[in-house]
Amino acid sequence: MSARFYFGVRTAVRPFVTLIWNPRVSGLENVPRTGGFLIASNHLSNIDSFVIPVAFPRQIRFVAKESLWTQKGLKGRILRWFFTAVDAVPVDREALSSGKGALQSAQVILREGAGFGIYPEGSRSKDGMLHPGKQGAAWLALESGCPIIPVGLKGTQELMKKKLPERGAVTVRIGAPIDFSDIDPAASKGLKRRLMTARIMDEIQQLSGQQRSEVPTSSSRSEF
Repeated sequence: MSARFYFGVRTAVRPFVTLIWNPRVSGLENVPRTGGFLIASNHLSNIDSFVIPVAFPRQIRFVAKESLWTQKGLKGRILRWFFTAVDAVPVDREALSSGKGALQSAQVILREGAGFGIYPEGSRSKDGMLHPGKQGAAWLALESGCPIIPVGLKGTQELMKKKLPERGAVTVRIGAPIDFSDIDPAASKGLKRRLMTARIMDEIQQLSGQQRSEVPTSSSRSEF
């Protein structure tokens, strides 16, 4: 998909999103104007991958299991349109569950100088708490040299519960690029990833205001 089509679709749906959800977005000045960058966000709802691209001034791409493109009926058509509109990258279930396919796709996107969205928890939080992060974001940052922008979402879980969500229920808080400069350059890559992941989750928690959970998300089995 071309960037022109991506932004055309975003322009078309933004008035609807503003009217129904009235998202409150802060921190747009923290989004890099050029070059590849990572968005590390909490994950409360399947609609998060729709809200973030609408809120951000630059294109943000995600990966999604390829079966979402092949479902039948009206739901299938809507899903295909939606994931095509946000320029999601289809990855087969086996590669996605292992994390390899997602990380490989992310590297290509970052090398192209685009934004890539990642949910460090690995899966949607079903209890509304912030669960432990996996090391995919830290790995990508180390390998690519791209900055990590933390994001805290509030209220998106309510979008799937009500037919007409309350206005102002959605908040998107964008943090400054995370500073890892105090981490010892001589440390092993494994230690760096662990320290970076801990800081990423701390930043997300400060933005989202969620309570922390020590239990990984139940359906998350990858290192992504």
